[in-house]
Amino acid sequence: MTNQPARPRFHLAFPVHDLESARRFYAGTMGCETGRESEHWIDFDFYGHQVVAHLSPEECGRGETNPVDGKAIPVRHFGLILDWTDWEELSERLKRAGADFLVDPHVRFQDQPGEQATMFVRDPSGNALEFKAFRDEGQIFASE
Repeated sequence: MTNQPARPRFHLAFPVHDLESARRFYAGTMGCETGRESEHWIDFDFYGHQVVAHLSPEECGRGETNPVDGKAIPVRHFGLILDWTDWEELSERLKRAGADFLVDPHVRFQDQPGEQATMFVRDPSGNALEFKAFRDEGQIFASE
């Protein structure tokens, strides 16, 4: 196997109600490059991972949640763990774009194991995305 990335890359397909609003959000607001596309889907380079917006309006907007830190967090969500600087830059980009935050950017577990910056945002089809950054990546799976 040649040209393998340092870490495996993930592929995620998700439903959207409208491809052009998905393009505006993922390519425009998020800054993701586009790849192949058809009249039914668009590939996006999501920080080196392949995510694919599939036109499927009937699957959008499912809203099951669980409580986390006193907030209703969507059970179905995806996102990335970024380095701290990239997280701060994305947070500012999303704020400037007027993103639909479910959880505003903030730091959890400050001065504790697993200290992390986090934010949740919805795309135009209601898909929830979480972005995190850890002060110490060795603490990603810290329990106490």
